[in-house]
Amino acid sequence: MNDGRQKFQRSRGSIPDRDFYSGQKGEALKPEIRATESLIAECNPGSPTGTKTLMEEVCNRANLERALKRVKANKGSGGVDGMKVEELSAYLKGNWQEIKERLLTGAYKPQPVKRVEIPKPDGGMRKLGIPAVLDRFIQQAILQVLQEMYDKTFSEHSYGFRPKRSAQQAVLQAQKYISEGHTIVVDIDLEKFFDKVNHDRLMSTLAKRIEDKRMLKVIRAYLNAGVMEGGLVKLAQEGTPQGGNLSPLLSNIVLDELDKELEKRGHLFVRYADDSNIYVKSARAGERVMKSVTKFITEKLKLKVNEAKSAVDKPSKRRFLGYSFTNEASPRIRIAPKSLKRFKERIREITNRNRGISLMRMVKELMDYVRGWMGYYRYCQTPSILEQLSSWIRRRIRCYIWKQWKTFANRAAMLIKRGVSEKIAYASARAPGLWVASHSESLQVALPNSYFARIGVCPLKSFVKV
Repeated sequence: MNDGRQKFQRSRGSIPDRDFYSGQKGEALKPEIRATESLIAECNPGSPTGTKTLMEEVCNRANLERALKRVKANKGSGGVDGMKVEELSAYLKGNWQEIKERLLTGAYKPQPVKRVEIPKPDGGMRKLGIPAVLDRFIQQAILQVLQEMYDKTFSEHSYGFRPKRSAQQAVLQAQKYISEGHTIVVDIDLEKFFDKVNHDRLMSTLAKRIEDKRMLKVIRAYLNAGVMEGGLVKLAQEGTPQGGNLSPLLSNIVLDELDKELEKRGHLFVRYADDSNIYVKSARAGERVMKSVTKFITEKLKLKVNEAKSAVDKPSKRRFLGYSFTNEASPRIRIAPKSLKRFKERIREITNRNRGISLMRMVKELMDYVRGWMGYYRYCQTPSILEQLSSWIRRRIRCYIWKQWKTFANRAAMLIKRGVSEKIAYASARAPGLWVASHSESLQVALPNSYFARIGVCPLKSFVKV
């Protein structure tokens, strides 16, 4: 709602409307409506549900409660109206009936998306969108209904933004194809995919399976809501809602046509969002596939292939979802070099010796990051790399401790206290630099691997999924 923030302020202290908070459980579809839906489904075998009452399902109490719980769990910043996630429940109590009426009549108007910029890991800025909290809630409620409707008909080769599917599963499937002798990958990158989706084509695709005109109207409204940047609203002519809960599903609906085409041609492939990898047995076949698939994407889907980032090559020379593969007959999954570089950059920031924080606080920040990172890269099958990284991290921490010990006398005393002989301790305390000292035998004796285990620094390989 365009005046959402003002209405939120006015609603404080008002008597709540009768809504999905008020204890009224009667939002579920009545038996006669469900019977009608079944009849429609029988008459329309091409439609996953055949229903014309999708918006009623969106407004179902149980569906709304699930959506609210998800939005609260995801947290995030406020949108253009300034409403915070914590304020959403109170706002809905006072305004849900009006919002529901607009949804059920197809009159709901979403607010523009707030544009923000964040640095890219490899330089430059990435533009992101932050929808208003209310719109995130409504999009989530719509997503839950449409996801159930569409997901069962998506390709088995599609792994991105789908229930019970993950990037790691996509990487494991790619490894299987390579192990079976498909040692050339056709790596296709779509140029600014989420910004380039054709609205008319997307709506036409949705209309083939969605009979509820109100649902189509609301989705179109989200596509056209535009972004607010510098106080000005720029209407969207193409692309899916930036940062919106619906965007991933809409992208899968658009690219499902590509999946079905690749299946029809008999290709072995893996797709995660806009990353598509097709596996073939020769470079010649790869070039042929690249040419024909690029033509299909350009002419049929009206999208553009990023030629600079796409290639026909050995999988060991390409990066897929942050992973890569060893160049062996039975390839192992490894972490891509660029991913390792970013990891080390972040570790350097956390263990910077000039931060001026306690050792234990630094260790907590470090391990929080390492756990999250290894949670994603837990399928790494090159333990030697993980051992090298663990050794390097311990050396960074030794540097941190060595600097905290500060003076020559204190360093010598701390070494002696930890079992280093007096003569070696005094010699080591004169080490010319922190990095050199961190690799010295005396500091490794004083701060052995068992010490790091005691302060909670776990080796990276301990997070690997066997």
